[in-house]
Amino acid sequence: MSSSPTIRLHENDNVVVARVAIARGTRLNRDALVANTDIPAGHKVAIQFIPQGAPIRKFNQTIAFASTDIAAGDHVHTHNAAFKSFARDREACADARPTAYLPVGERATFQGYRRPDGKAGTRNYIGILTSVNCSATVARMIADAFREPSALAAYPNVDGVIALVHRTGCGMQAGGEGHELLKRTIAGYAAHPNFGGVLLIGLGCEVAQVEDIRSFMAGPAAASMQIMTIQDEGGTRRTVEKGIEFVKGMLAEANKSRRETIPASELTLALQCGGSDGYSGIGANPALGVAADLLVRHGGTAILSETPEIYGAEHLLVRRAVSEAVAAKLIERITWWEDYTARNGGEIDNNPAPGNKAGGLTTILEKALGSAAKGGTTNLVEVYRYAERIHAKGFVFMDSPGFDPTSATGQVASGANIICFTTGRGSVFGFKPVPSIKIATNTPMYDRMADDMDINCGKIIDGAATVEEMGAVIFREVLDVASGRRPRSEALGFGDNEFAPWQLGAVM
Repeated sequence: MSSSPTIRLHENDNVVVARVAIARGTRLNRDALVANTDIPAGHKVAIQFIPQGAPIRKFNQTIAFASTDIAAGDHVHTHNAAFKSFARDREACADARPTAYLPVGERATFQGYRRPDGKAGTRNYIGILTSVNCSATVARMIADAFREPSALAAYPNVDGVIALVHRTGCGMQAGGEGHELLKRTIAGYAAHPNFGGVLLIGLGCEVAQVEDIRSFMAGPAAASMQIMTIQDEGGTRRTVEKGIEFVKGMLAEANKSRRETIPASELTLALQCGGSDGYSGIGANPALGVAADLLVRHGGTAILSETPEIYGAEHLLVRRAVSEAVAAKLIERITWWEDYTARNGGEIDNNPAPGNKAGGLTTILEKALGSAAKGGTTNLVEVYRYAERIHAKGFVFMDSPGFDPTSATGQVASGANIICFTTGRGSVFGFKPVPSIKIATNTPMYDRMADDMDINCGKIIDGAATVEEMGAVIFREVLDVASGRRPRSEALGFGDNEFAPWQLGAVM
């Protein structure tokens, strides 16, 4: 346990972070600097005079501007610091470097499911998907027929039968951006390697037609997927009865699957954070970034998303792009979001959330710099649209909103077969059919919510472990969970209700 009450992240910073709650009058460093007021844990304190209008620096980056004079020893937060736009150095490819890939013979492996199309799964579910909200109840009725453990007793190699339903699929512009995005999302799930069988159910008269969704697919997944509509089957009861029979056949086939040794290069890791606090960007997120770097070095893929939450740190990603074309794609997405939020009466910097602020995050710039740390240090090799199929190996970015369930939905549709989720305030989260590893940023929350957390990166803040050490722990956990070990969210039963496709466009 470190004896220092604060953490200084860079010599050029003019604020430090409170490692613990600091009482007024507490000596902060060897220069006899004392706290002028009580400082909550995870919050910032000035270590030098910062005049009004001057930049406030953390991570050796500007995170805010002083809205009033700030004295050394003052608490720095929303009462005296504010967001302001400023020019950031977006020199494309300036920091791109060769990646130190491990020799193929030295790369890690996991125990997964090899599918007929060559993809690798980490779980073996039967999925019941819906084209429209109108078929949601029927889908749940079919899944409920297999909810009791006895219903799956004869299929020990199947993880379960799940219905993933949503609230859209009609009342939208046919062929519009929102319609195309929904079809791409559902098709991505239907072809996901964590499903050993898929049934897609529609009503019959909706905009998002089941056959149209299947047209987004190709190969064995498209050929094996069963589709049906309630209207064609003759109503609810008949559709449920036929759906149950379809699932029984899928269970028998899926139960033939066995885990086998697969290279870690077949893992696609979704990087997520939620309920962030002042420790997220200095402990858990950088540690997850180390794990992401390790996966990339082993030939795998790591996906960073939540575009509004990297706003203010996008220049760091642009500088790591492998080409000007990749950099331009990310900048185009940032520009799109600036326009999108403006025409909907919002602002892209309307962040952090109240819980983030209570945890010590002051502006979107500060939050973004910490959020982007999940992406590690390797080159940005590609930028994808929401739910677009990911083919590149390495560190990639997928455009998405910052809302965790919607962002993760897109990542899974893009091909993520495992998720790591950091949290400081204590988000509860799971995401079938993909296992989700929960990573705590601070020890008090980890202890308080131990039933929900898998890894405690609060050890970094406590001085009991380094970022690199915890990154290695996360990477090992990724391999173990991918091989079948159940993380706490999975054991608790999370994941049936988090499927949340991005609803884009007017609802008519």
